[in-house]
Amino acid sequence: MEREIVFPGQLLSENKADSGSGTYVKDGKVYSLLYGVKNTRNKISVIPFSGKYIPSSKDFVIGTVIEVTPSNWIFDIGSPYDGLLHVSEYPKRVDSDKMPGIMDVGDSALLRVKDVNPSMKVELSMRERGLKPLKVGRIIEVVPAKVPRVIGHGGSMVSMLKKEADSEIFVGQNGRIWINGKENDMDRLTEAIDMIMKQSHTSGLTDRVCQFLRDEGDVDAEEDLAEAEEVEDESEIPEDTYRKVDALLDETDD
Repeated sequence: MEREIVFPGQLLSENKADSGSGTYVKDGKVYSLLYGVKNTRNKISVIPFSGKYIPSSKDFVIGTVIEVTPSNWIFDIGSPYDGLLHVSEYPKRVDSDKMPGIMDVGDSALLRVKDVNPSMKVELSMRERGLKPLKVGRIIEVVPAKVPRVIGHGGSMVSMLKKEADSEIFVGQNGRIWINGKENDMDRLTEAIDMIMKQSHTSGLTDRVCQFLRDEGDVDAEEDLAEAEEVEDESEIPEDTYRKVDALLDETDD
């Protein structure tokens, strides 16, 4: 079933208690504040189709260092507001003069928003499991409002993506997604995420994306087999290649 698209000023409820994010109350009634998709889980909220990310406490984000000071790394987090990671919020003790060696301008990291004060000073932290500077993989940028579709209900979509693409995935609520795996797996995953972005308003999306990844995986397997068959001198084929081809044959036989 298609989701309901709503417009700014559209009446959503006669009960002000239903008001959630992306809405406002006037004369006891709830109206849409944004152009986006109506969400009726718990309270009524509106998920915008586009717009900049607005930081919120506890959000997971991916940031890129834009400045290093004696006590802070300053990050671009895809928002009108920069994020500050104080040296004390790094997992290990770091002396000020060593900070650029840990993360310098242009480096990216997995982070969590520790706090956002009323003046929109955004404090970041890396003192949680899994948060770290990024040295490998790719970062994909998507519309922040569509991040929930990449995650799915109860993490269903992102769990499927990890499994079918055999890759690591970290979804930042600021619209940045880090993926890490073999090149062809990351290529498949990038296409799958693009598919989610284009079809985010439709139902049955998880099943379609899953099938797409499986179909693309079959094509990659066939190409790997073809490349192995082109090698004439078997003595030049590394032993692990034989194991890989055997595994691929087992999969195609299933």
